[in-house]
Amino acid sequence: MIDRRGLRAEVLLVLGVSLGSSAIYAILRIIDRLTFVKPLSEQTATLNPSVTPDRPWLDLAYQLAGVTLGVVPALLAVHLLGRTTPPSAIGLDLRRPGFDLGTGAALAALIGLPGLGLVWLSREIGISAQIVPAALEPVWWAVPVLILAAIQNAVLEEVVMIGYLLTRLRDLGWNGWVAIVTSAVIRGSYHLYQGFGAGFAGNVVMGLVFGYFFRRTQRVMPLIVAHTLLDVVAFVGYALLKDHLAFLR
Repeated sequence: MIDRRGLRAEVLLVLGVSLGSSAIYAILRIIDRLTFVKPLSEQTATLNPSVTPDRPWLDLAYQLAGVTLGVVPALLAVHLLGRTTPPSAIGLDLRRPGFDLGTGAALAALIGLPGLGLVWLSREIGISAQIVPAALEPVWWAVPVLILAAIQNAVLEEVVMIGYLLTRLRDLGWNGWVAIVTSAVIRGSYHLYQGFGAGFAGNVVMGLVFGYFFRRTQRVMPLIVAHTLLDVVAFVGYALLKDHLAFLR
């Protein structure tokens, strides 16, 4: 017999130490932005800043610590889920590399290309801050760290918000689409610090697509691949091209 009360507590605790708390802080941040003297469109949201730009060795240590500790909630979710559901049951394995890589790339293109248009439109109509995907100093380790940050984001978000949350909500008897919409809204909420366009609406759409895909395939690996590719293009592309393309500045 399923201990529903215990599962509900588990879900709330996992979200509370991971992306649920990020959503609360993001909501507070967007309230701060909306009540600030500058309009939202004139503010900046920086995703990967330097911590100690004057001491690159310490900055690298901070970046690596952030990446390492950032995946801990995902490992916790997998550990707790493993009591009833093995990782292979959510497709968190390497059994289908061709499918995972190919489908992940296709999903990245499906989400990423319209996403670029949404980023531009959001800025034009003033519902988004200026997003700076990377603000590390031009040091040798910047690109590898940005790639690691992209992988960390993908593992954390897709394991917790899709593999773990949708499985646990199913165990609790939730309707499939209600669970997918709930997951997608939480995903959008913890991106609210960027604004209402690509930050919130874009990520809600991404959550709906990813949630539906997972419901049909029960594989989270293609979603990790897709999310990693999206973030690598955003982070590394911005870092390499910002000094050459005026519209990125």
